[in-house]
Formats: sequence, C-alpha cells, structure tokens
Amino acid sequence: MSYVLRRARRRTIGLSIDHRGLRVGAPTRASLDDVEALLLQHGEWVGKKLDEWAGRRAPQALAIAEGLQLPLLDDSLRIRLALGANRCVWNLQAAEPTLTLCLRTAADAPRVLEKALREKARELFGERLTAYAPLLGVELPRLSLSAARTRWGSCNPRTGVRLNWRLIHFPLAIVDYVVVHELAHLLEMNHGPRFWALVARLYPTHRAARQQLKQLAADCPRW
Repeated sequence: MSYVLRRARRRTIGLSIDHRGLRVGAPTRASLDDVEALLLQHGEWVGKKLDEWAGRRAPQALAIAEGLQLPLLDDSLRIRLALGANRCVWNLQAAEPTLTLCLRTAADAPRVLEKALREKARELFGERLTAYAPLLGVELPRLSLSAARTRWGSCNPRTGVRLNWRLIHFPLAIVDYVVVHELAHLLEMNHGPRFWALVARLYPTHRAARQQLKQLAADCPRW
C-alpha cells in the first residue's frame, strides 16, 4: 500500500488514515525498516480502515443488465442475460467478447457474475505467477483471492500471495506489475531500495504502472 511519510521531532511512529489515505509520522532517526515493520504489524487494521474510507466515497453501483459492458484485461466484455440454472457461458473468441449469465432470477446476477470473473481471475493470476516466479528465483507461492477495496495485493512468506480479483478489469500489463510486486516481497518484505531493484529487474516501468493503477482504481466497476 502507498503512504505519505513525514519525519518530525517525535518519539514514536504514528499512523493516521483519512480521506487522503495512509499517513505515517516518524521520528527523524527512525529507519525505513522500522516504519515498514510497524505497517506489517498493523497491516490488517490499516487495510480495514482504508476500506472503510473507500466505501464512503465508492462510485455508484452498476446495474447488471442486458448489454452492460465491462473492462476485461485489454478488451471489453459485453454481458448477456438468459434464463438458466445460474451458470455462465464465455465467448471470448467472438469479435465482441461476451459473457452470458444464465439466471434463475435477476437477483442472482451479481453473484453469478462475480463467481465467473473470480474463476477467470484465478486462472489468469496462476498463469502469471507461474511465469514470473522462476525469473525471480522463488518458489511458486500459494495463490488466494481478495476483494478489498483499496489493496490490490499482499504477500506473506508463510501463506503466499493474495491478489484482488478485480484486477481482471485492468490491462494485463497492470496485472503483471502487481504480480511482480508481490513476488518481490518473498525476497524483500519492505519497500526499500533492494525491493524496488528486484521489481525493476522484471518490470522497468513500474513507476508508470503504479501511477496507472491508481488512476484505474478510481473507476473500477462495482455492482
């Protein structure tokens, strides 16, 4: 997660979260490792508070209707509705990629759509982790999905990598940036110079990707 670090004449490291995001106040002599160790220690609390603030300014929810278009990687996906047993049919080879939701009732649409996109996201993320892990010299980590509003990925050497399934709405290059970012944390659990050197080795344009991710996040579809 990104944060603003301010150093001052103080004795302890403090965290504050509001509509501007996460801010860290640290003593002048505190090292970056000390700061990020505290962030890791309180990571769950920070994530929860960031999600709460994001929810207060969340964009209006989409209505899932015939013809709805959603971004899907580097393309656009058109949603079709039909009667059925709450299953979905993908057609990504057509000139206009489509996903048909075969629904018992209209109220089932959000759940069926999310399930379909989660499955597609898990498949894609697994492929990208498999491609990048050997390049960093790390073992393929366990993959799990998250649905946080503000966190696109997280990493724990014991439990593996968690990726937000909504990344499926973003270009593949952005997915790859997040994948590389989290894999690099298997070697460096911080955001220090050695960490960014690892990221840059596989993703030289990581600064531009990070900025693009922030911009895309503001318009990420929700329903």
